[in-house]
Amino acid sequence: MSTDIKKAFKAMPSALTFDLHAKCSTTKARASTLHLPHGSVPLPVFMPVATQASLKGLTYDQLKDTGCMLCLNNTYHLGLKPGQAILDHVGGAHKLQGWDRNILTDSGGFQMVSLLKLAKVTEEGVRFLSPHDGTPMLLTPEHSISLQNSIGSDIIMQLDDVIATTTPDPTRMKEAMERSVRWLDRCIEAHKYPGRQNLFCIIQGGLDLDLRRQCCEEMVARETPGIAIGGLSGGEAKAEYCKVVDTCTGLLPDHKPRYVMGVGYPEDLVVSVALGADMFDCVWPTRTARFGNAITPYGVLNLRHNSYMNDFSPIQEGCKCPCCRPKSEGGLGITKAYCHHLAAKETVGAHLLTMHNVQYQLSLMDSIREAILEDRYPAFLLDFFDKYYGSRLKSPQWAVDALRGVGVDLFA
Repeated sequence: MSTDIKKAFKAMPSALTFDLHAKCSTTKARASTLHLPHGSVPLPVFMPVATQASLKGLTYDQLKDTGCMLCLNNTYHLGLKPGQAILDHVGGAHKLQGWDRNILTDSGGFQMVSLLKLAKVTEEGVRFLSPHDGTPMLLTPEHSISLQNSIGSDIIMQLDDVIATTTPDPTRMKEAMERSVRWLDRCIEAHKYPGRQNLFCIIQGGLDLDLRRQCCEEMVARETPGIAIGGLSGGEAKAEYCKVVDTCTGLLPDHKPRYVMGVGYPEDLVVSVALGADMFDCVWPTRTARFGNAITPYGVLNLRHNSYMNDFSPIQEGCKCPCCRPKSEGGLGITKAYCHHLAAKETVGAHLLTMHNVQYQLSLMDSIREAILEDRYPAFLLDFFDKYYGSRLKSPQWAVDALRGVGVDLFA
């Protein structure tokens, strides 16, 4: 980092503290605790996504029962409905949705990709056409921060210029990275409540590792309370994804949380933790539940398949979610056969599988954290891939290569 960059910025006020407890002696995995205004969050963490102030398939009491301490809302969607005036009137999203634990809000930048046909990006901001009624909306860095200030989320994200990692235009990729840095400065200036809401920067640069390095230098210099790695999970090869995460975490400070945005497959989580990341989110666990799929240590089970018609065992033996726990232990005692009967037919099927899938993801992260604290994460990885793929020798090559880069050989 140049001397000029170092001298140009002061650390932002922060409403978080970050305690780093342990590092894996082989990989880059870390175990820590993130203390936020609405409670402490053990890291590594998977954050369920409640896009429109609602987690599809779960009430907030049910989400609390999973032990979740941090979930996501989306600024773009809440800005459209219920709108900023109602959020200000009710006193923010915590009160609106009846959630007294932590919230992270995405800035709306991802909609540049997901709603590209409705969006036009300029230096001023992003012009959207509302997917609800077609009315125009300008999302600037300042407006994004103002909306997030009204939402009252514990972690807020800068507005960044997001483009698909698979774009063939290197000039546009460089422009997006540099604009994201400029927009961060505007977000910092606009942020009204740094003493109670934590602004995270977002590292961009596509799959170009030099652009990622340059962006890391610029973003780290601005001393935001946390740092995100954005613009991934956009269809890029997993090997390229791993190179970006590994490169970025190698340039980030130890004393701040590292958030890789949009990641949620179990194999992605365990590898990304080994590469030095702490925080993750994805809609996949809840979305895949609506298609009748259950996540287990032995892979994803498609419970619509007729092979489960007469299977009266739990979704996952030993799982502590309400579905899998027997009635004698206060659970529902749900079987695969019953889920098969409901899957894709009754909404309660999606509800039950969502309970299970969210619990699985959070329990997986708890197990990862415990393994790091006990300095046995390499052994954990071997066991995970043995179970998930039937044998770690069947592990995907991208995972094998990424883990070899941090000292773990799945083929040993």
